[in-house]
Amino acid sequence: MRIDQIWYEKTLKARILRGLLTPLSGLYAFGWETYSLVYRLGFKKPKQPHSPIVCVGNLVVGGSGKTPMVLFIAGCLTSMGESVVLSCSGYGSPRAESASMAPSGPLDPLVWGDEPAMIRWLLPEIPLVVGRNRVRAAELVHASYPDSVLVMDDGFQHLPLKKDITILLDEADPPNRLTLPAGPYREPRYHRRRANFVIPNESFSIKSKLIAFQDESGALVDAPARGQILCAIGRPDQFIKEVHAAVEIKETRILRDHASLQEGNLLEGLAKTDPIIVTAKDWVKIRQRKDFQQYQWRIALHQITIEPNSMWVEMLNKSLHQLNRS
Repeated sequence: MRIDQIWYEKTLKARILRGLLTPLSGLYAFGWETYSLVYRLGFKKPKQPHSPIVCVGNLVVGGSGKTPMVLFIAGCLTSMGESVVLSCSGYGSPRAESASMAPSGPLDPLVWGDEPAMIRWLLPEIPLVVGRNRVRAAELVHASYPDSVLVMDDGFQHLPLKKDITILLDEADPPNRLTLPAGPYREPRYHRRRANFVIPNESFSIKSKLIAFQDESGALVDAPARGQILCAIGRPDQFIKEVHAAVEIKETRILRDHASLQEGNLLEGLAKTDPIIVTAKDWVKIRQRKDFQQYQWRIALHQITIEPNSMWVEMLNKSLHQLNRS
């Protein structure tokens, strides 16, 4: 039984397994409480080599729309006239171990990670720092872009770095509020209080929509009449739902989040007559396959926004101006 089935299913087997794992969740939550208490009591102090830092984070394991939200926040800041640098962990890649500024131009996802490669493909002009050492990443940004706003993709749990504004994505009424392993939460849910904004809330909602399709050349095209879905993202249900609303889908093939998509038999059984629809995160990996030109591809461009948009931009701008920026 998959761990997400244990977390969310209502079957008797899932309920029993959740019950058996709940004591371990209590130990996990206690460990996190102890770790955070070290910082709250001042035994350790977070570092702040750069300011301002805007962190987009979450509390649960798996996809929650953080990276699309980072792209949205970057757009908001750019519209406000701010210079922006993006930071992401490069999960599963060789560059994830420390931190380094990414070079200009397309990034190899096998070296830098799929999310950095996707961000560079979508926002080629914005500087990008990659690596799990977020303190070192902030130092690098301050050395090269001292007047910029550093926007972090994830990092809410990275207490050694002080953030100026934290935007936390968390469901208002999640079906399972337990920490690992009996639930999906990476730390106790009441730690939401550390965030400046928890979205959605009574004032702001998150809107997700499919905005366009691109072909292999990058040109915008109409939605195909029929197609196939191939995706390797966390919690793909929303993406699949949006594509189904626009396209007649013949087959759906889902892989684990961050899968390399380089396996030789990955595309076996998929039709060459109907386009294969992928996310931008999957496309930057698929296009490296030697056989990708044997198939038709459509990249579904997906957008997340905070609504009402104008009110959100005003609040974000106000929060930045309240900081003591030297």
